Amino acid sequence: MYKSTSELFEFNKMIFIYLVAVFVFIAWTIKIAREKNFEFKRTLLDIPILIFLVSQILSWVFSIDKYTSFFGFYGRFNGGLLSIITYVFLYYAFVNLFDFKKINKLLRASLLSAFLVILWGLPGKFGYDLSCWIFLGELNNNCWVDQFNPSERLFSTLGQPNWLGAFLAINFFIALYFFLKSKTTKLLNKRYLIYGGLLLLSFIVILFTRSRSSLLAVLLGLLVFVFLYLKSFGTIEFKKLFLNKKLIFVAFLLVISVFIFKTGINRIDTLLSFERLKQPGNVSVNKQVESNKDINITESFDIRKIVWKGAWQLGLRYPLFGSGVETFAYSYYFVRPQEHNLTSEWDFIYNKAHNEYLNYLATTGFVGIASYLFLIFFVLFIFYKSIVSATDKNKKILYICLSASYISILTTNFFGFSTTTINIFFYLIPAFLGYDIVRKEKEVVLKNAGSTYIGVIGSLVGLYLLFFITSYYMADLNYSQAEKLSKVGDYQAAVSYLERAIKLHKSHVYFNSYALNLANLAVLASYQKNDTNLKKLINFSLEQSNKAIFGSSKNVNYWKNKSKIEYLLYQLNPADTKYIHSAIDSLLEAQKLSPTDPKIPYSLSIFYSILYDAIEDEKYKELSLDMINSAIELKSDYRDGYFLKAQLLDKFGDVKGAKQIIEHILNNVNPEDKEAHEYLQNL
Repeated sequence: MYKSTSELFEFNKMIFIYLVAVFVFIAWTIKIAREKNFEFKRTLLDIPILIFLVSQILSWVFSIDKYTSFFGFYGRFNGGLLSIITYVFLYYAFVNLFDFKKINKLLRASLLSAFLVILWGLPGKFGYDLSCWIFLGELNNNCWVDQFNPSERLFSTLGQPNWLGAFLAINFFIALYFFLKSKTTKLLNKRYLIYGGLLLLSFIVILFTRSRSSLLAVLLGLLVFVFLYLKSFGTIEFKKLFLNKKLIFVAFLLVISVFIFKTGINRIDTLLSFERLKQPGNVSVNKQVESNKDINITESFDIRKIVWKGAWQLGLRYPLFGSGVETFAYSYYFVRPQEHNLTSEWDFIYNKAHNEYLNYLATTGFVGIASYLFLIFFVLFIFYKSIVSATDKNKKILYICLSASYISILTTNFFGFSTTTINIFFYLIPAFLGYDIVRKEKEVVLKNAGSTYIGVIGSLVGLYLLFFITSYYMADLNYSQAEKLSKVGDYQAAVSYLERAIKLHKSHVYFNSYALNLANLAVLASYQKNDTNLKKLINFSLEQSNKAIFGSSKNVNYWKNKSKIEYLLYQLNPADTKYIHSAIDSLLEAQKLSPTDPKIPYSLSIFYSILYDAIEDEKYKELSLDMINSAIELKSDYRDGYFLKAQLLDKFGDVKGAKQIIEHILNNVNPEDKEAHEYLQNL
């Protein structure tokens, strides 16, 4: 993670993965050149992987936004075609280059990583977040906004509580493997303490994340473990396992930790509360529920159901290849259910469907989701066959625990979406099967001169990729700095940084930001009475906005931003209504893309009202009222919409109607609305 990039966590992890892949690629090609021999190991997953990869490529070809489908949504980055190609490459590189006798070392490295992540995050639970210390030099939790409070839901270096929980659920079963692998029966054995401690620590931190999906992932993983262990070793060995005093002791500690730290799930925590023994109900839990009602926070699962409904509708609208890999942030607006407007997150951008499977359906169609499920089915099938056929006990236990880890990924992905960290495990855990996944009968072999050419060309390609990744990363650093400067009103400096970003990497995200900052510069230039410079800035701002829309024409937010720019330009010369007409046209385009967004007719109502003031044409008065009524129909609790309607009615001479609207706000939306009270008194 790094504080100076536009996104602290995922972007830096994605760049790191790209760099690792490129270095592996260069090393592999050099190895081929030196040995003058290229042997490519085929695996049992070749056909499922190929089918899945082809489906993603076709989805990219027919995407509504090819840039986003290739690089991933800007802010998430993981999941674009480039990242999928990278993960598939790492899978084959692992199978071809890794010594499977050293698999235990790699898994221990994963546990060490998990341990360090836990150590980094734990102080934040007690109000002393180490990330804040690194970022701001303050050993507290103040660098995070309210919705990311590590004392309430831990997230460490992973970025979100659910992501940390998913990561630790995977490593929980890796720790279980080493715990069971230890042959000693002594309670104070070094290995027992290390791996038993990691099991307990991972589980406790999962509780600290308050991630329900991660807890469910551990539970389902344990059920899979029990089933496969019984299937592999029989009832007698299973009884021996669960009569093992080491395992009994750790299981006891896990259960106790649930009672002490709770799960974050009200229904379960009420049953676990010792207070329940003294009096009926759990007062603290009930208070929390009432508190949530008071501040109108919609339960996350209720929001997910609405988003899932939209994802399903998108799959039906784009049945073959979806709207394009990773384009959910744009295409969700096409079908966004109206009931989303009545949730507490009604104006949030949903860049994922919060269900990996529905996300694949929406963005890659039925072809994409079918190929993805086919790949998963094959992985599970191969795991099962490998477990059954393995003769070594430790190998069986390894495969059983890896299967449980894989099930945990499938579980957390059902209630969320994959991240860089989870995708690494999703693609590499099948490769951990080692020689059992490699097809024995055939390898692709290339010898002598051909291998030398591969080495030279591969190294040159690798160097180009390193340059490209470096430029991409540096562009983001400049873009991030520009965004910070723009927020404090230093538009001139922001423009300079954006120009550097665009030189390094052409992204419609940068063009959009560039256009907004140029428009704000034009407003500042208007005070200097420099008409020549002003016209250049105006034209250049619109030119950059059009570039952003050309790169992502289905991005409703770019059309909204274009209307903002045009409105700013109208304010420079209110006598000329050209730009306010253009702003209306831009919003009408946005409305075509997002018909259930109440903010669009709200803004249109304002713009039509402005035109009425300028031209005094009755049709604009009617359009203004029609638009605000439309906004209120889309969102029945739209306080700002009602207030604007009252202002319009007041302006158009209907004082009685204006009073009724304000009274509606006070009676049905917010009785303590001070602005509404003051407005009512002044009417």
